[in-house]
Amino acid sequence: MAVSALSLRSVGIAIGGRHLIRDLCAEIAPGACLTVMGPSGCGKSSLLAFVSGTLDPAFAAQGSVALGDRVLDGAPPEHRRLGILFQDDLLFPHLSVGGNLAFALPAAVRGRDARRGRIDAALREAGLEGYAARDPATLSGGQRARVALLRTLLAEPRALLLDEPFSKLDTALREDFRRLVFAHARTRGLPTILVTHDEADARAAGGTVLRLATE
Repeated sequence: MAVSALSLRSVGIAIGGRHLIRDLCAEIAPGACLTVMGPSGCGKSSLLAFVSGTLDPAFAAQGSVALGDRVLDGAPPEHRRLGILFQDDLLFPHLSVGGNLAFALPAAVRGRDARRGRIDAALREAGLEGYAARDPATLSGGQRARVALLRTLLAEPRALLLDEPFSKLDTALREDFRRLVFAHARTRGLPTILVTHDEADARAAGGTVLRLATE
C-alpha cells in the first residue's frame, strides 16, 4: 500500500462569526501523529470533520487537505480513504463480529474464502481468533474497541483520524489499546490526527502537539 503525508493547508473554521481555527498548516508524515488538544468547543472535532469531509454546513471553512499529491477538497467522505475511530465503537448490533469486519473489506477482495481469510487473519493478529461468529453485545469494552480498530484498518485507509477513541476505556485497557492503535499506524505508515483531552494519549502518540484555545 502506497503511503503519503497528510497535509493541512491554511485551514480555517468558524461558526456564527466565531473563529475556531485560523490559518492552520501542518504536514503529517507517514506513520507520524499530530495530536490536537484544547477545551471543549475549541474546534478539535470540527477539524477532523473538515478533514474527513463531514463538516456541518453551518460552519464556514477554508483551506485545503491533501494526501500526498491528491487534493481531497470536495471529495465525498467515502472516497477520501480516511479511517476514523470515535469515542464509541459504533459496531453494527445486527451483524456478527465477522459481519462487522466484512462490511469494511474493499470490493477488490473477492470470493468468500478470500474475504474470510482476511477477517480470520485480522482477528488472530488482535488476539480474537475464533470470534467471527460472536455477537458484538457479548464482547468486553476492550474487545469491542479492537474490533472497531480492525474494521477501520481492513478498509485500507491512507490516513487515520482518532476522535478520543480511548476516553471510555479504563486505565489498563486504555494503555493496551493505545499501544495497539499507534503500533498499527506506524507499521502501516498511516499519517494520524489524534483529538484528545488526555496528556497521556499525547505522550503515547509522540510527534507534534497542537493546542487550540477558545476565543
